[in-house]
Amino acid sequence: MSERLVDARGVHSYYGSSHVLRGIDFHVDRGETIGLMGRNGMGKSTLLKTLMGLVQPREGTVEVKGRNMVGRPSYEVAQLGIAYVPEGRGIFGNLSVKENLVMAARPGTRGQRDWTYERVLDTFPRLQERLGHGGQQLSGGEQQMLTIGRALMTNPDVLILDEATEGLAPLIAREIWRICGVIRDSGISSVIVDKNWKHVTQVSDRNVILVKGEVVFQGSSAELRAQPHLLDQHLGV
Repeated sequence: MSERLVDARGVHSYYGSSHVLRGIDFHVDRGETIGLMGRNGMGKSTLLKTLMGLVQPREGTVEVKGRNMVGRPSYEVAQLGIAYVPEGRGIFGNLSVKENLVMAARPGTRGQRDWTYERVLDTFPRLQERLGHGGQQLSGGEQQMLTIGRALMTNPDVLILDEATEGLAPLIAREIWRICGVIRDSGISSVIVDKNWKHVTQVSDRNVILVKGEVVFQGSSAELRAQPHLLDQHLGV
């Protein structure tokens, strides 16, 4: 049986009086890649922030490696091996590319050091060329590569990637999808949010669609592709 790394059950999350997540069950097992889909405003980012402890649910539990993390600060979630690449990227603009990467370096929760500084640069050759550049000097695509590389430097068990290719040129987006495949093949679990369902389903083992804060579909990429009406109804394909 697969090891359950993240397990959210019966989660209700709010922004003020706005009820965003409505009784969601969501889990991540070791080594699996999950595509999290849905139109804008359906609760995807809120679910990710709830998993990370950035939004505290009013009901339900969020367990990381069997520990209930509701009410715990987000840095404790990170210390348990969950890395988060937010929609806004969140790199340090006043630090160089090298400094952004090196400051995040640490062994994983099992002592693993699979993702070294050298391996990250091998995976992201564009960053190798820009080590001395400040974060604010990078293009959007380069910033996305940097923030993913920085997350990998923590040697995580789970990588959460919100809006993987939002606003990126097609050539750069293709590079991000290649990197998602490399991450999957390295054994790291990941949760990927992106509007391009075709690319998501090429790298994901399982897909979850949210509508108005509720799960309306959960299944394999093959099962999702076999139901084009779902894609049309919930993703506007």
